[in-house]
Order: sequence, then structure tokens, then C-alpha cells
Amino acid sequence: MKNKIKWIGTFLMLVNSSLGWAATLPSDLKWETNDTDPLFASPKALPGGSLTMFIDSFPLTFRTVGHDSNGSFRSFILDNQLRLISFHPNTGNPIPSLATHWAIAPDSQTVYFKLDPRAKWSDGKPVSADDYTFGYEMMRSKHIKGPWFNNYYTTEVVAVEKIDDHTIVVKAGSRKAKLDLLNTTELWPQPKHYYKLTPNWVKQYNWAVVPTTGPYVISEVKKGKSVTFSKQKDWWAQQDRYNQHRFNLDTVKVQVIRDHNIAFRHFLKGELDTFEMILPNWWHEKAVTQEYQKGYVQKVMAMTDTKQGGQGVHLNVANPKLANLNVRLGIQHALNIDKMIATVLRGDYDRATTFSSGFGPFTDIKLAKRAYDINKAREYFAKGGYNKPGPDGILQNDKGDRLTLTLTYTSQEHSKRLTLLKEEAKKAGLDLELNLVDGATGFKVMLEKKHEAAWLGWGGGGLYPQYWEAFHSANANKVQTNNLFNVADKELDELIDAYGNEFDMTKRAAFSHQIQQRIYDLAIFVPGVQLNYVRASSWRYVMLPEVPATKNTPDQLYWPMDGYPHSSGGLLWIDPKVKAQTQQAKEAGEALTPINLLDQTYAPK
Repeated sequence: MKNKIKWIGTFLMLVNSSLGWAATLPSDLKWETNDTDPLFASPKALPGGSLTMFIDSFPLTFRTVGHDSNGSFRSFILDNQLRLISFHPNTGNPIPSLATHWAIAPDSQTVYFKLDPRAKWSDGKPVSADDYTFGYEMMRSKHIKGPWFNNYYTTEVVAVEKIDDHTIVVKAGSRKAKLDLLNTTELWPQPKHYYKLTPNWVKQYNWAVVPTTGPYVISEVKKGKSVTFSKQKDWWAQQDRYNQHRFNLDTVKVQVIRDHNIAFRHFLKGELDTFEMILPNWWHEKAVTQEYQKGYVQKVMAMTDTKQGGQGVHLNVANPKLANLNVRLGIQHALNIDKMIATVLRGDYDRATTFSSGFGPFTDIKLAKRAYDINKAREYFAKGGYNKPGPDGILQNDKGDRLTLTLTYTSQEHSKRLTLLKEEAKKAGLDLELNLVDGATGFKVMLEKKHEAAWLGWGGGGLYPQYWEAFHSANANKVQTNNLFNVADKELDELIDAYGNEFDMTKRAAFSHQIQQRIYDLAIFVPGVQLNYVRASSWRYVMLPEVPATKNTPDQLYWPMDGYPHSSGGLLWIDPKVKAQTQQAKEAGEALTPINLLDQTYAPK
């Protein structure tokens, strides 16, 4: 290119018909770090010990990208892989991780990172700039069969270049405010010395135990039964400020138990150390056994102020019946979410009104709730062609087709709440057919868009609401994407594109409101529930800090780094003296003081 574009010592050039960087380091960068935010782990924490927990299905792969990788087990692997930086779970400020320092260029698109020269992969190889340039190449490769990653590393991250072995530059696809830019560019490395990009990549690495930079590695696999993680000896980042007193366990065994009732019996026997208690029936009705009464196991609940994704009914508009807006509007008023919350969920949850909540000015709290209304539902169904009651009370169209909706879900624990919705929907002339599928398999069905409607919830996903993955037409009618609605709406696309490119946070929040309004108008999502707490049971010897959860934790007993983008996991530890005392008391039938803790440090104001 004859006319090279100069920008603070960094040159853009055309190489082999693709845009590449020849990167040099500007002399006037203002490097930042953060070693002053408060610690959030307990100095009382003790290293050592083992913990056993359960999941309800074995993963379909150990890969974190490509076919079948987007399941719940993915977080155990991905959250043991450090990013360039993280965000403090209470202050929200950026904190060091694989990078010790960062500097934002004047264009508000480009970030420079100084890599920690001590950083090592779990196989002992050093982490270098080459692992980031290779990672960029890998995420853009068709071999990984990851369309979301291919797109993200083409549009959101447009360049990753090496300056030297421990300095890289990352460029975003558009100007962004500071935290948003850091959130976009704080990438994972990929071990260049381990991977080979070949057409057989997905199959070749399906069960590969890939080197990690985080505290735990997979040490034992029993296919279909369990996966065990072990703490790295002399983990290179253990003494870093925000890792101190964290990641104390020597081993974590993740055991497959498909039935929660059977798992609970294992827990009460001491064969499991922890048990999640988010669901009201477990917390209120089942956590009352003598193990609780005698203080051997404890109940701990902590209020949080977390950002939340969508939890509710995802309607697949590729289905001819659901392509009709009036049918979708009828469904909105035929599902009695409020009664489900008040009865089955014992009022512990709040009704959601939009797809993303808890994002401050980015969440439109003025969206009207579509209440359960039999008459309104029937009016919309009639406009959609279903106006004749059948002999069983279910509406039919002129062809005699019954108004049915198959709702796919993946947890037996949700059957009671969905059964209530089924009973209430029948009063509005809708037959809700419940389709319970194994966790990993069920999510695969959803990603392959084989569902009519899907009942599931997403995590908060980041500092700001994420819309492109779930609602942009680029992800419609494609397998292995998160657009479970199969929605392809020009107006929605334009808003999402504008939202992604907007630099001004006030204007971006306004676009977020417009996006939520458009989703509301399309009636493709039936908002379900949201909650601002975490709660769990554990044996008495599983210890937590005085404030048992951070402001942004999704799980107070989580043992890896914790979910993106905040680092707040690994706070628990095992106290061997308390464990011995508990076991002795249990064997002797002696009671200890019951523990039923409620912490409101981070209760939403």
C-alpha cells in the first residue's frame, strides 16, 4: 500500500490481501495496573483437603469451542483458564491476571498488554505473546467449527499482534468506553505448542486435557461417571494479590448423579460435601433432616447484586405456528408465571420483565409485565387462527390442528413449576407438552434448533447486556449458536449493530432499551424469573469467609476462578479439625449448634 497510515508508531499494511499489523510500542503510553483494591478471600483459609460435588450429566466434550462445547461443564474448564485481566467482584475495577499492566491508546480501540513473565502453562511451558497471536488465528479458523468465535474474532476483535515475547496489542472493531474496551480485549491465550489446526480439529481434541494457566487441571476422568481436578503444585500465580487465600483445595471430584434426590441422599451420608440450594423446595422443605437439626450440615444464603441474563421461555419462530405474532402474544398471556413464583417457588424469586436485568441504566425497568390473562390469550389465539375449542378444551384452527407447544427443558427439578404452567395454560386453550431431556443432550437439541420452545436461563455474561449472540440474524437458522429464537429481524439487527458500535455509554444504554422494546414487541421471549441471592448447603467443615459471597458471585461454593468477567471463586476451604469434630459428633449421635446463615452485605438497595 503506497500511502501507509501512521498512528503513534503503529502501522497498518496490506499483507496477502488481508489487513495485518506491523506493531511497535508507542513511547507515550500510560500504563495502568491495580494493586490497591480490597482483598475478598479470608486470611483464615487453610490449604489442602478434597471436595466432592455432583453434576447431573457427563459433558459431551472437554473442548470449550466447537460442536457440543457450550454446556454447563464448560465453565469448570474455562474458569481455570486465566484471561489477560479480570474484574474485581466487588468494585468492578480491572485487576491483573495474565497481564500485569495495560495501556489504552488514544483511539479508544487499541489496548497494549504487558504479559507476566512468570506465567506458565500447566505443562511447564511459558506463556508468551505467540499464544495470543495463535489464539487469534485459531478462533478465526473454520476448523474449530465455532461460528460465534469466528465472527467475534473478525468483527469485535480485529487484530492481535506481538510486539515482543511479553507485550501484545489487541484492537477492537470499534471505539469503546474504557471498561467496555477492556472487557472486549481481555482475551484467553491458546497453547500454540499444544494445538495443531487441522480439518480434524474437533474430533482430535474432543477429550483432550489441554494445558491451563489457572490453578486446577483435570487429573482423572472416568467416562460417564466423574471428572477430578487437582491443584497445580507451586501454581505460578498463587501469591498474586487477588489470588491470596484462594484455591485452597487439593482436589475436586465432580461426580455424575442424574437424579437430585439420589444426590441429596449421598450428600446426607457425607459422600458429597456440597449441595446447591437455589431451588425453594430444597431450601424450605428438604433441608430439615436431622443432619441439619444436629448441625452436621449447614445452610448459607448470601444476597448478591448480580447482572442476569434471560431466564424463561424461548420461542423458535422457525416453527410455522410460532412464526405467527398473534400466537406468540397469546402464549405470553397463557403462561401464569406469577402463580408459579407465588406457589411452587414460594415467593423466593422475582418476575423478570426483560431478557437482561440488573445492568443499571441498560435495563429498561419500565417494560410492562404481560400478566396471565385467559381472555387476552384467547383473543390473540383467535387472531392467529385458533378459535375453536376442541373436545378437551384445547383450541383448534380450521384444519383441526390443536394449539400445542412442546416445551423442552433439562432439569427434573423444574417439572413441578412447568406442570403448574401446563395446567394454567390449558384454561387459555393451550396444550403445553413438557419435554424433559438430559442436561447436555437437551442443550444440544436447543443449539441445533430442534425445539419448539426452550425453558432455560443464561448467565449475566459480562459488564453489559449481550444481544448479538441471542438475537442477531447472523446466528439465526444455524446450529451451535445461541439464537434459540431463530429470529431474523432487520430492525433488531440494526439496533444490535448500533449498540455494538456505540462509544457513548448513555447512547448505548438508550439502544439497549430500544433492543429490549423490540424483543418485547416481537414476543419471542416469555420472561421468567430472576433472583438476587446465592444459597447452598455444605458439611460444617466446608468453610467460607466472614462475608460468604462477593457482590457478583453466581455460586458461593464455586472453586475455580469464577465466571466471566469477574474473579470471585475459590474462596472456600476445608478445616480438618472441624471435619474431625463433625465426624466424631455424627458417629456419637451428639448435636452441634445448627448453622443457618443469612448474609445481606450485598443486598440490592
